Amino acid sequence: MYNTNRGKRKNMKKTQTFKNLSVHKNCTHLITKKDISQKYSFSLALHTQENPKDIIQNRNKINEKFPNMNFIVANQTHSDNIKVIKEANETWLSDRAEHAIEDCDALITNQKNIMLTILTADCVPILLFDPEQKVVSAVHAGWKGTEQQIVFKTVEKMKDLFNSNPNDIIAGIAPSIGKCCYEVNWNVAQHFEDIKNAYDKKDEKYMLDLPHINKTQLLQAGLKEENIELSNICTACEVADYFSYRKEGGCSGRFMSMIGLTT
Repeated sequence: MYNTNRGKRKNMKKTQTFKNLSVHKNCTHLITKKDISQKYSFSLALHTQENPKDIIQNRNKINEKFPNMNFIVANQTHSDNIKVIKEANETWLSDRAEHAIEDCDALITNQKNIMLTILTADCVPILLFDPEQKVVSAVHAGWKGTEQQIVFKTVEKMKDLFNSNPNDIIAGIAPSIGKCCYEVNWNVAQHFEDIKNAYDKKDEKYMLDLPHINKTQLLQAGLKEENIELSNICTACEVADYFSYRKEGGCSGRFMSMIGLTT
């Protein structure tokens, strides 16, 4: 069950965690939410033209929660590009968006004290953890990344590079826009017509279920269904707590999903 925590973390009034990931002491993770008491409702994105110093103040509040972690941020481009992180860098507290890892939508590491992060406002954030080989991954899957099977390819890379067994991998699919609100045309929906229950047709439009499609791809990659936890939260429906690009007519805020290995 997806857990919501309120008022339990210093300087962070509302956060979320996954039950299946939380039971592992050597893995830490968190999903942020909007907080109107903070700058830009606690947006953590440097690429959306807000004052960088204010965004850094928000990021500092995350840093205070995880003082021993080195954060990795990607410049997400709706690709199927995957980056393996072999060492920490200094990008997290930089006030320059270009310091993020270029052209990358999935991060993997087996190094301790590195926090992998994904920024979203409707796209699907997916957190992966292999407790046997001690590997974590953070994946960004919009419809283009989903069409390119980025989460499936990420599991494959974990297998190839770290000898991960998909049966061992635990997944958390964080809040994203749901089938209830994600209306697309056939040019988008046609990419998923072979996936059962990928969408519902509504007049001449299609209501696409990206969380379900990504879960299906995880199952196809070999994960056990009981190891996949969905938040079942739609960012557009819950726009008071989550940034939603579609619901807010092109919002600039982003919330963050993160995962890392601890000592």
